[in-house]
Amino acid sequence: MRACLWAVSLSSQRSLHDPDFAGLREILAADGVNPCHALALWGALHREGSLDLSSQRFAPPLRRWVERSVGEGKAFFLDAPELVEEIRSDDGLTRKFLLRLRDGQTIETVLMGYARRHTVCVSTQAGCAMGCVFCATGQRGFTRHLRPGEIVAQVLHARRVLHEIAPGRRIRNLVLMGMGEPLHNYESVMEALSSISDPGGISIGPSRIAISTVGLVPAILRLAEEKRPYNLAVSLHGSTQEERAALVPVAKRWPLDELIAACREYGTITGKRIFFEWTLIAGKNDSPGTAARLADLLSGIDAHLNLIPLNPTGGYSGVESDGGTGRQFQQILLTAGIPCTFRQRRGIDVAAGCGMLRGEKVRVGSGRG
Repeated sequence: MRACLWAVSLSSQRSLHDPDFAGLREILAADGVNPCHALALWGALHREGSLDLSSQRFAPPLRRWVERSVGEGKAFFLDAPELVEEIRSDDGLTRKFLLRLRDGQTIETVLMGYARRHTVCVSTQAGCAMGCVFCATGQRGFTRHLRPGEIVAQVLHARRVLHEIAPGRRIRNLVLMGMGEPLHNYESVMEALSSISDPGGISIGPSRIAISTVGLVPAILRLAEEKRPYNLAVSLHGSTQEERAALVPVAKRWPLDELIAACREYGTITGKRIFFEWTLIAGKNDSPGTAARLADLLSGIDAHLNLIPLNPTGGYSGVESDGGTGRQFQQILLTAGIPCTFRQRRGIDVAAGCGMLRGEKVRVGSGRG
């Protein structure tokens, strides 16, 4: 399993950011190095975020291993995506990064600042196969899954930037709400989160990590069965099968009733609250009747509903609901006893909706639009 996760399609090299701590020990042991040295190597990679292991003061056995094993043309490399573009919001609180991976694919990562905390939003795939009609990433289709190291490297990049602009500040929260469907890339995502939440490394606690899914029922049930400690966010967007399927094509494979049943089972097994996400689209899913049906749908589930204003994209003609309609929608849910808040908006002026910056670059590079 590990070898599969670490494989690099373009070469025989493997990333040192792919394995978790146990995997790193295995690598050293297999090369004849005492695995006790894994702690120093892990700390350099994840706690310090070093991109130059040759400068580290390692013990001689580990130093010699690094010299012969890590670097161009050697067995291992470090994931260090190239920054293609960084754009900042007018309020200075949001920075969006377009990052280029080793094979030339580009992904997006967003660093968001709030009062006394910072959150990083990462991608889990290059593109997305789910095809949600209002999502810029979904409009461009799926290219490939990201490896664990490519997910970890986004957090490390954001942390380096944060240290530069706000020394002493830490990334407090992680959300897997960027490009891609995290549960479609289940193995790599879980391996990456194991590394990211490790107390000896980046150390973002599991309770501060949220996995957002558009509703892959088997994977939701697997999360529950494996008792994964992360928070679950489900993108719902429709209160009937017809309403949801018009916006979220994956609903045709896993209908709304199956999704809600899986959410109920998840809550029963884990005892955890589920965060439901609802993008408000004028005339599509923002009516009082829709809100009432949604309240009935979520009845009995320990749920919190996040209302999200629609991010405009060139590939979708829908528009966001006006403020009055949104507030009425919220009030119906609150009256029914469903906690319901508007997600604090970040980075709309820097195209912070997933896939939007990448889409702009693709259009510019291809000469279209």
